[in-house]
Amino acid sequence: MIAQIAMATGFALILIGLYGALTNHNLLRMIVAFTIADTGVNIVIVAVGYMAGRTAPILDAAVPAAEAAQRIIDPVPQALVLTAIVIGLGITALMLAYAYKLYQKKRTLDIGKLTELKW
Repeated sequence: MIAQIAMATGFALILIGLYGALTNHNLLRMIVAFTIADTGVNIVIVAVGYMAGRTAPILDAAVPAAEAAQRIIDPVPQALVLTAIVIGLGITALMLAYAYKLYQKKRTLDIGKLTELKW
């Protein structure tokens, strides 16, 4: 039940982010929309890796090594999400720096007014 709620929330955030990125003309709003979609993808990955009734992937005296495969959750989706969070932060910072430099140069963040590279 929890995994389905997380999965639905993640897909809703992805759709909201994509809608916001495709319908806005302001670069800052587009960056926020991409960040929302990125968060939705992370939630979906964590929800896919969830298994009911299992414990955290920490091996100690409470979880013997022989029973570990049946009692712990696979740590790979969690590691992928941690990596994706760091990469998403770097990409968001790069997009914000680009938008700042573009605003300094053109004095606008409206993509409809940036027509130098249009055919």
